[in-house]
Parts: sequence; structure tokens; C-alpha cells
Amino acid sequence: MAGDSAGDPLHDCGLRRDRRPYARMIGRHGARLTSAATARRQMPACLLLSVVLIACCVASAQTAAKIQTVTGPIDPSDLGPTLAHEHVLVDFIGADQVSPARYDADEVFARMLPYLQDLRAAGIATLVECTPEYLGRDPLLLRRLSEASGIRILTNTGWYKDPFLPPFAHEATAEQIAERWIREATEGIGEARIRPGFIKIAANEGDLSEVQRKIVTAAALTSQATGLVIASHTTQGLTALQELDVLAEVGVPAERFIWVHADAEPSADLHWQAAARGAWIEYDGIREANAGEKLPLVQEALRRIPDQLLISQDAGWYHVGEPNGGEVTPLDWLPRHFAPRLADADRERLLIANPARAFCIRG
Repeated sequence: MAGDSAGDPLHDCGLRRDRRPYARMIGRHGARLTSAATARRQMPACLLLSVVLIACCVASAQTAAKIQTVTGPIDPSDLGPTLAHEHVLVDFIGADQVSPARYDADEVFARMLPYLQDLRAAGIATLVECTPEYLGRDPLLLRRLSEASGIRILTNTGWYKDPFLPPFAHEATAEQIAERWIREATEGIGEARIRPGFIKIAANEGDLSEVQRKIVTAAALTSQATGLVIASHTTQGLTALQELDVLAEVGVPAERFIWVHADAEPSADLHWQAAARGAWIEYDGIREANAGEKLPLVQEALRRIPDQLLISQDAGWYHVGEPNGGEVTPLDWLPRHFAPRLADADRERLLIANPARAFCIRG
């Protein structure tokens, strides 16, 4: 009924809201991977939203909104409970040496599959994998793991920061870099043509350096051309505000920007400033050791910016170069132990509604 849907973030984006308790959604969300053919369903046109509601999924009646996974596009309402920032594999060797030849993909698959299966058993349907190119991004491996585990996975286009930038990053213009990323978004990554579901970049600490400003500009141009949201590894609030300035210069709304690692910035006032401009605020450093400190921060953010907040734990991963991948942090801690501390409506908002809106690709 109209009265029930007023102010509902999912309804405002043209998404169906499942009002069953979170625990009962596990069977529906992520029970199987939706095929690309069935995922391309037409969605109703989104309503024009106020800035407060973050209209991230505006689509015309002729263009279906979608979220892009490594196995194909899905309807945003099928995303299910989602962790917005995790890792499966990372290689910190540097851009000049990183290569798939540095690890055995079958070994990584065997090591990481049980962690994804545990995550699926904990009720999570989708994982946003935030390892960018030149840091160990492997879309083919992610697709194998997705198909085997039943967990939907999003990969990305974009680059990190020095020393994980290719020489081309320093020599090229923002437009030339964006051209490469746009090609990945529209044609797919590598021979497998796996398409990214978002743009992953990073910012240096302090004022944006020349090359990182160029990276942010390239990300903005890519977002403008493709509709992909930008997720930026940024540990300082003033730097995040500078990134939003760059987006504004290009003409990209702040609603297309996720401030990754916002909880690393001790000044919550800077969180609220970025949110006031429209950005998504992501608290992704939630771990067992700091849960007592993070819970009040999440609860305060739920009071102030409920429709602009994402949570995750930045867990994992297979460490390339260490024996058998080194120590892996389990992926299922947050849904099993932190999420239950939140009210049902807040869990649904943070793990289902907000990720569906944040990663929804405009037409």
C-alpha cells in the first residue's frame, strides 16, 4: 500500500522490499546464482528522490537497473544480504612484479572456498571484492569461487596508489586512464569479458597528490560514462572531502562515491560533512577486537545518516607470497556476531537495502 512504502529506500529505487525477518531471508537470497538472462528484467522507473534519500538507482522506464556480478547482471532486489568490502586474494609485491603466475589458482580456490561457504551459511548472499588491478585482481578466480560457493561476487575496475600503480598512471591523462576503465566496464575484463560492478581507487594521506587527483578524476569520468559507483580507500576525512571536490568539478554527484575506511578517520564530524554532500560512508574495519568501539559509531550513524551507511569487515584473504596464503581472517564473523547486535530493521538496511542502492548501476 502507498502508505506503507512512503520513505522506504528500496521502494524509492523501484526495488522490492522483503519484510521477513533477516534470518528468514537466507533461504531466498543467494540460494542460487541468477543467470544473466533472467537478471535482465525490466524494473519500474525510479522516483526522483531528494538528496537526503540518495537517488542512486534512477532509471528510465526503458532501461533496467542492475547490479553487475562476476557471473552476470542481477536485479538490485535480488542482491540479498551483502558485505560491502572484503578480499579473496591480495598481492602486495608491487605493480612492476604482480602477476597471476605468482600463485596457483587451484590452490587459492581450495583455500578460500570453505571461507565463502561459511559466509553463505551465515546468511550472506553477496560479497564485494575490493582488490583492484595491479594488487591481485583475478576475475576468473572470483567467478569460479562464486559458482562453487553460491556467493555472488562483485569485482572492479580502477587502480590503487603507489607503489601499486603502473607507470602508465603517471604518464597518461585522466581521460586516457578513464578510457581503459570504461572499456573494462562496457566490454569486460580480459578474454573472459567479466564485467566490473564498481570502480575501486585509493587516495594518499593528506592533500591529494598529482597522480591521485588524476586517478580520482579518471574514476569520476568512468562513473559518469558507465554509472558505476566509486569506492575509494581513504583513511583521512579532509582527503575524502577533496575527492568529492574533484567529483563535483567533473559533474559527478557525491552519491556515486563510497568513502571506504571512513571509520579510520577519528573525527565523526568529517563523516557527517561528507554525508551531507551526498557520499556513502562505509565503516568496514569492524572486527571482533574492536566491536565494542564500533557498535556505538554505527548506532550514531544510523541515527544521523541511516540511508548512506555501509558496513563490512575488510576480512580475508589469500596472501600471495606466503605459504598456502598465510593467515586468513574468516569472512563470517560480522554476520554471525556483529549484525545480531543491531535491530532487525537496521540489519536489513545496512546489509540489504543500502548495498542494493549503492551498487545499483544507472541505466
